[in-house]
Amino acid sequence: MRGAVLYGPRDLRFEERDTPTIIEPTDAIIRISATCVCGSDLWPYRGINPVTQPTPMGHEYCGIVEEVGSAVTSIKPGQFVIGSFFASDNTCPNCQAGYQSSCQHAELVGTAQAPLLRVPLADGTLVATPDVPSGDMIPSLLALSDVMGTGWFAADAANVKPGSTVAVVGDGAVGLLGVVSAKQMGAARIIAMSRHESRQKLAREFGATDIVTERGDEGVARIKELTDGIGADSVLECVGTQESMMQAIRSTRPGGFVGYVGVPHEVELGGEELFYSHVHLHGGPAPVRRFLPELIDLAWNGKINPGKVFDLTLPLDQVAEGYRAMDERRAIKALLRP
Repeated sequence: MRGAVLYGPRDLRFEERDTPTIIEPTDAIIRISATCVCGSDLWPYRGINPVTQPTPMGHEYCGIVEEVGSAVTSIKPGQFVIGSFFASDNTCPNCQAGYQSSCQHAELVGTAQAPLLRVPLADGTLVATPDVPSGDMIPSLLALSDVMGTGWFAADAANVKPGSTVAVVGDGAVGLLGVVSAKQMGAARIIAMSRHESRQKLAREFGATDIVTERGDEGVARIKELTDGIGADSVLECVGTQESMMQAIRSTRPGGFVGYVGVPHEVELGGEELFYSHVHLHGGPAPVRRFLPELIDLAWNGKINPGKVFDLTLPLDQVAEGYRAMDERRAIKALLRP
């Protein structure tokens, strides 16, 4: 089969790769209905995370089960399933505590930009939908595989409560779906930080009540101004840079919460400032598997529509254009159909 392979900075090719097969009895093979390009894929694409050898790409996926290993009991061929970017057994102590992305047997699922995908630990990783969905539902179900689950974790980690004031740092797909999550959790006020008109419009559609275009210290000052000098109850950090993390911490009221899900790059926190800020910090790789059943129910019943973050749809063999469009910020998120 052919799939996406990254050779180096901005050198993404669609070429022959080995067709996946069952290796362990706990594996499943799924035929991809849709996959996509993630904002985190852009770190290696831009050369910020070095690639030392040709690397298959893709960690967001949904599709139809084609084959299962002899030990798989919870899913069967013909079902439509969604999984996370980390395979997990869903039974170890870390999984039982709700942190499946830190499963003691976790394996990264990173070859999904292809027609077929091997998913390890299938019983613990994959969740079936109530039925095979219609084509128009697939974008929203695909979003649950990462960006919706990650935005939800950001809001969960930031302790978003009914009636609270929430600020969201980052207007990529995760930040925008953090707005959806905060709205669903009952936030009364949601401040989206964005400089891009199309993303501002989508943020408002998702439930943002205010838009802040300033960044850094000016962005913090604007958040304080909007909250009577206090700061937000909950801040979702969805970028992963030094500026975004400090902007999040400084925008949070004393006793408030920062949920950080942006993959950190050269982020360093000063102990003294953190000490006197009285801010709770919690985040990391989203345990998407914890949230999948609830998110599938919300999307299936039309209560959320996270698929709206896909503003570019391409055939899978044009995956390189999907990367280029996101790299150049011509697209929020590119959906790929085999």
